[in-house]
Amino acid sequence: MTDSLVRLSNEPLDVAAHLDHAGADWVGGVASFIGTVRNHSPDVDGEVVQLDYSAHPSAERVLAEIVAEVTAAHPGVRLAVSHRIGTLYIGDLAIVVAAGSSHRAEAFAACREAVETVKKKLPVWKRQVLTDGSYVWVGSA
Repeated sequence: MTDSLVRLSNEPLDVAAHLDHAGADWVGGVASFIGTVRNHSPDVDGEVVQLDYSAHPSAERVLAEIVAEVTAAHPGVRLAVSHRIGTLYIGDLAIVVAAGSSHRAEAFAACREAVETVKKKLPVWKRQVLTDGSYVWVGSA
């Protein structure tokens, strides 16, 4: 979609670029979500020190389909959605979503729907590495 930014990246995510993309002269508000790597998880006993994200070869296409679905459900919303792959450490950004709209309600709704749909459908998996070197794979990121 020409009004959307969609990206899987091995490189750090740029929040400002997402906010800029979601904005426009007619946009009255931009809602955003920034998912960061934390040092704990309900899926493991122990402290998490890194996440290793891997993606199915179809992941970028699926991400574009998700963004197309969300923008179709929320006409007039500009979306910017990126997800990291590779090795991330505590505090690194794993996902950035920005949704711009004339009105805040649509921006909030589209942002939340994009985040939840990515979480549910994107074929990206994460390996949570613990301080003792053990790890746990978690289904969909």
